[in-house]
This record gives sequence, C-alpha cells and structure tokens, in this order.
Amino acid sequence: AEAFTRPKIMSRLARLGFTQSYTYFTWRTEKSEMEEYLEELSQSEMVEFFRPNFWPNTPDILTEQLHTGSRPTFLTRFLLAATLSPNYGIYGPPFELLEHIPREPGSEEYRDSEKYEIRYWDLDRPESLAPFIGHVNRLRRANPAFSNLHSLRFHPVDNEQLLAYSKRDEESGNTLLIVVNLDAANPQAGWLTLDREALALEPGERFDVEDLLVGTRYTWGDERQYLRLDPDSIPAHIFRVDREGVAHA
Repeated sequence: AEAFTRPKIMSRLARLGFTQSYTYFTWRTEKSEMEEYLEELSQSEMVEFFRPNFWPNTPDILTEQLHTGSRPTFLTRFLLAATLSPNYGIYGPPFELLEHIPREPGSEEYRDSEKYEIRYWDLDRPESLAPFIGHVNRLRRANPAFSNLHSLRFHPVDNEQLLAYSKRDEESGNTLLIVVNLDAANPQAGWLTLDREALALEPGERFDVEDLLVGTRYTWGDERQYLRLDPDSIPAHIFRVDREGVAHA
C-alpha cells in the first residue's frame, strides 16, 4: 500500500498477500500516538500478516516536523524508523543532507523536488548523516532483535518526551532497550521503569547494558533508572542487555 491509503485498505491488501506496506509512522510524532500505533501493529492480529515500512520522508512527503532542518530532528526520526520497525527506508540524499525547504509554508512537497528537476548531490558534505546511518545499519545487521516486530514492548518513563521500548530475539537471546528523546530542541530527563519480563530478566537480577551508539557500559539492578538525553549530542540510547551466557556478534 502506498502513502495516504486508508488503514482498512492497507490491512486488506496485506491479507491478500501484498508483503510490504507503507504506514502512518510519517505522521505519528507524539509519544502517545506512537505507542498506540505500534501496539496496534505489533500486538494485534495485524502482526501475523502486515509488514510495515517506516519512512521519515519520501519523494512526495516532507513532513512539517522536518521543515526546520534541525539535525537532531532528522536523527530522531531516523532512529525511530530504524529501531521500531524491521523494515525502514529514507529518501536518500535529501534526508542524508538535511534537505528541508518546502514548496510553500505548510506544504509537504519539496521546493526543489527531483520529480521536476535533475539534482546533483555532494554526498561528501561534512554535515551528511550518512556515516551515522551506516553505523545504525551495521547495528541492525549485528542484532537480530531488530528483525522482529512481535516482541516490541514499551517501558514506562515519567516524561512525555522520552519514548522507551525493547525488542528481543528468542533464539539468540539478543535483547535491546531503546530510549529516544522526542524533543529535538531540548535535553530531556526522566525515570525509566523496566519491564523485566519483556527483557527476560529475573526479579532483582543485576545485568550490564552497553550503549551501542557510543560504546559506554553500565551495570543496572534497580527497577528504575534515571536517564538524560541531549539532542545536540545523540538523541537516543540503544542499549544491548548483556547477561551471562548470551553470545554477541
């Protein structure tokens, strides 16, 4: 199903055997919206037949959220797409190079659209997101938990600007906990309450986490953990939960 397809038709096409579908992720920006939408995709019967693709932008869609050209906003939307869904995509050079000027205020069309003109892209520009995108793609390949949707679980955080969720691969034991700052303009902090069952942890069990984006490690034991994310640095944590006896690539 293409963008703007009504949800019932998207579902019907998936039931008929169309193996990939666009989604409404592009327009889900608030914490409650994303939790509700992802729970529908991952915990309802849809998970059995609907394979969502998350796109922050497309040749036809430059969302208003990206109009500022803010690097943290682009990073946040990319990280959400790449870590929530097994399948994601970006409209390449325009996204990597923070292309953000709309045709007119409020429009979702690019002003300088490749639909109407030939563009030449300097892919080596220093502000390019390509190195970061490549790093996250390597993490996706190395961690099989990214490849499923049915294990997605949200974890409570006492801040509406922080979204926390986990994924787990039962066969390998690979377990990931992701926390994203949805506010691209300000640092946000809060207390995360761990869902130990979703992480396959015993009550009171101590465990290590490694932030795969920056390489830092912590030992956790308490149910609640304090986190702070500054969008001017990296707007997310991708924690791998390390337990004794679990091998890692």
